[in-house]
Amino acid sequence: MTSNNISIPFNKPFIAGKELYYIAQAVLSGQLSGNGLYTKLCQQWLKDRINCKKVLLTHSCTAALEMAAILCDIRSGDEVIMPSFTFVSTANAFVLRGGVPVFIDIRDDNLNIDDSLIEDAITPKTKAITPVHYAGVSCDMEMIMAIAEKYKLSVIEDAAQGLLSCHKDRHLGSIGHLGCLSFHETKNIISGEGGALLINDPEFIERAEIIWEKGTNRSQFFRGQVDKYTWVDIGSSFLPSELIGAFLYAQLEEAEKIIAKRRSLFQLYMDQLRPLELKGLIRLPYIDHECESNGHIFYILAHNLEERDLLINHLRKSGILAVFHYVPLHSSPAGMKYGRICGEMSVTNDVSDRILRLPLYYEMTDAEVKSVVAAVSSFYKK
Repeated sequence: MTSNNISIPFNKPFIAGKELYYIAQAVLSGQLSGNGLYTKLCQQWLKDRINCKKVLLTHSCTAALEMAAILCDIRSGDEVIMPSFTFVSTANAFVLRGGVPVFIDIRDDNLNIDDSLIEDAITPKTKAITPVHYAGVSCDMEMIMAIAEKYKLSVIEDAAQGLLSCHKDRHLGSIGHLGCLSFHETKNIISGEGGALLINDPEFIERAEIIWEKGTNRSQFFRGQVDKYTWVDIGSSFLPSELIGAFLYAQLEEAEKIIAKRRSLFQLYMDQLRPLELKGLIRLPYIDHECESNGHIFYILAHNLEERDLLINHLRKSGILAVFHYVPLHSSPAGMKYGRICGEMSVTNDVSDRILRLPLYYEMTDAEVKSVVAAVSSFYKK
């Protein structure tokens, strides 16, 4: 079946408000390069809403993670503890600095890093911990921050999927020393590509601006703090264009409405699929009562790889695109080359074979959710 036969895609980019108008305004303003009006508006919105010390918009979450690796002074041989069940950018950002990803297993309930395994992975070379908030559901940040404080480690939250999710009333990305967000077109709030670095430790702010501005003190110059700007540190072109900022700001203005819609669709899936879980046919997502999810991903767990793949094909024949997530990094060619494993990876290996993400996007209708549920139910009736 070709993509033309898909009636319910896995994801669909969308316009929520004034995106096209703001893009036109950005063009008319005469500045399309980064750090203009819309970049600043996005940064201020995120700073105020998430409650962090400083926000720097980036062209991707990957770029934000790379900035974080530089700020934490990751060097050759330094180790960074992280889950293997994550996207490649989580590890790649540190490998680019010569760091070594140390992969540990995930929890069976929420599929996040198993915080009980972190201390066993710490060595004299450990420099940082990078928890990943899978599906916008929080890791146990209290435990992770306590471990980090005990061993004097940096915590970089990979909150790519976690915008406006909370852990005990604190927004994800605002708890660690640094946080990283994504606005990729598959996320809740989008700009095609895009990201942000959230800075919660004030000691990082000055250097972060320099790294963000290609290693120059340009921001200090425009604030009148220095009489000229020059190359003072390493850095790169991490700023997005104003077109990205303009599109993103329109989405941020509608963020509450967008998140509310996704939470509603997520809950509808939960309610409609609960009978299959009660029969032991599938497993549904788990969200701790101390967490508030943003409805980013709705997944189910089949019994095994064969069942999962048969279900994917069954849904595709019904015009529905569902996808798996992820190939564990520890078993990938680059992961084996650049990283190392600490402990067993039994949950990671098991979950990666069984997980299936169902369609979920802003313009999805309740009727489409029910169509997906009907197709899943028909598979298990067979």
